[in-house]
Amino acid sequence: MNKLRRITLATLAGGLAAGVGFKAFGRGRGHGHGQDLDRMLKHLYVEIDATEEQKAKLEPIARQAAKDLLPMRDSLRAGRGQAIELLTQERIDPQAIEALRAKHLQLADQASRRLTQALAEAADVLTPAQRKELAAHVARRRWGHG
Repeated sequence: MNKLRRITLATLAGGLAAGVGFKAFGRGRGHGHGQDLDRMLKHLYVEIDATEEQKAKLEPIARQAAKDLLPMRDSLRAGRGQAIELLTQERIDPQAIEALRAKHLQLADQASRRLTQALAEAADVLTPAQRKELAAHVARRRWGHG
């Protein structure tokens, strides 16, 4: 049973890690998503003192990343439901849990790659000082101080 617990924890951890990255791109589809992204971008622009030219370059980067990441987020959410379903069955199917874990890790890797791509694209638009301010902002948000 120890191996089964490790598999389950890895599956849930992968989903959680990817989910944290998606949080920046809105809480849902449709109307709320665009507003959340707009609010996030406006706040970011103030934090890094972005110029109008930089804003014009950063917005499409963020919007495309959000568009690309939302389907992955939805798949990860569905996977969490599948994990719960698998774990509540009368008989546990280790192969099904392993398949779900592998799928979650693949999605998490895809999301990580897409986020990394967006960060690299945004970094090309920012000055070194702005990148440092962005890093400080992310650190404050991550630890609940911002």
